[in-house]
This record gives sequence, C-alpha cells and structure tokens, in this order.
Amino acid sequence: MSLLSRERYVAVLGASGVGLGQRQGGDTLWLGSVGFIDEGFMAWTVALETLDRLLGEHARAGAELTVVVSGHFSRFCLVPWSEQISSPDELRGFAQLCFEDLYGAANQPWSLVLSAEPAGYDRIASALPQDLIERLRALVSGRGLRLRSVQPYLMAAFNHFDKSFDAGDFLFVVAEPVRSVMLLAREGRWTAVRSVGSSDSDAALSALVGRECQLQASISDRPLNVYLHAPARIDSHPEVPGVQLRTLEEGRTSVRDSLYVMSRTVA
Repeated sequence: MSLLSRERYVAVLGASGVGLGQRQGGDTLWLGSVGFIDEGFMAWTVALETLDRLLGEHARAGAELTVVVSGHFSRFCLVPWSEQISSPDELRGFAQLCFEDLYGAANQPWSLVLSAEPAGYDRIASALPQDLIERLRALVSGRGLRLRSVQPYLMAAFNHFDKSFDAGDFLFVVAEPVRSVMLLAREGRWTAVRSVGSSDSDAALSALVGRECQLQASISDRPLNVYLHAPARIDSHPEVPGVQLRTLEEGRTSVRDSLYVMSRTVA
C-alpha cells in the first residue's frame, strides 16, 4: 500500500468512553463512540478493550492510527532547569524524581515525554502508564495497523490553539467533564502545570479559574490572559468572567459528541 493512500484514523480514549474517526483530507468522518462505566484511573484497561472492538469493526489492515488520551489517564509535572544535567538519560531520571516528589513513589512504570525547551528553561513533562502504551501498541499491531502517535489531550489541545494566544503571560485551562488541567506561562517560560479533579460546569470552572488568578495575582502583577477549552460543552459554551473561550466551531456538523470534538485537535 502506498503511503499516499494509507487510511488514517483518530481514536480518543476518554474518561468514560472511546471514540473513533477516519481522517478524510482536513475533515474527520466520525465512526462513533462507545461508553463505559468510569471506574477511576484503571478504566484505561476497559478503554483499550473498547478501542480494540471499534478498530475491528471499522479499520482495515495497513491504516495509520493516532490516539489522544484524556487527562483522566495522564499525569503532568514541571521539570526545573538544571545546569548539572548533561545527557537525555539524566534529564529523564530527573523528571522521574520530579514526578515522584509530586505524586509519590510510583507503583507502576510511566512513559515520560518532555517538552523541547531552550537551555535555561523549565520543561513540561507528561506521563502515561507504560502498561497502557505497551498494550495499545500490541492491539494496534495485532490489527495490522501502524501507530502514528499517542498524546495526552492537553498537548493536542495546546498545539491546536497556541497560535491564537496573545503574546505574554497566559493561563490555558483544558476542562474535560471530570478533570481540568492548567498550563501557566510567564514571560515565555512554563511556570506551572496543574491537574485537578473537577466538573466542567460554569460554577466549578469559575471557582477553579478564580482561585488560580488570585494565586497568580499574589505572585506577580503582570497581566494574565486566561484561555479556556471545554470540549464537552458543545451546546452551552461556558460563561466564565474574564475568560477567552477556545472552541472548535461545532455548529457545522450534526455530531454532538465530546470525543469527536477532542479528535479534531489532531491533523
């Protein structure tokens, strides 16, 4: 099969459901989603079983698959710059220590990815369970597919929207129905990343953003632009004072599925 003709699919592992779409040029043909009972963090095992069934129904051998993973199954950490680190292995080990300091000693291995930053700059590290990555690779290979990429939804959303952010200091909030993740930048440098269990209601988001803005005001008097993306708030966009919404203009389609919205952040 030619690379030019290879079919491309996008899967989303959500906190309580899995969705699958087929990329057609710049658009996505939504093939559907299947829900499951959210049993906490380890629900990713059910998510992979659900994905396997969807791929068996829709994807043909030889296709490419991109996978987006909910913040519900992801972990994030700020990794400070250290001039004493001189190799990628040392950097990865240091990032692991930062995660352990934040979350405690891990009872399972994690797959870490660090943002690419210039010397002297702190990095954002994202982590997914190594078991999730390995089982995903096995099921994709078993279906005769090629795994193109796996990325936390926070990173997919930031990469999609970042060119629309004004220069300067900003707070970017990605609010899924059960968890919000916040990225904070000051003077072109990452300064914080926080993951909080929270609903995406107006009241919850107003409280979340308000607390963070109060905290930042006590640290710096530099103005802070606040951007909010809530993929499940399709028909009733959030109304949060002082916040600039980032949406994916779902009015052009009849699909009203938050997993479909999440799939559209990746090309």
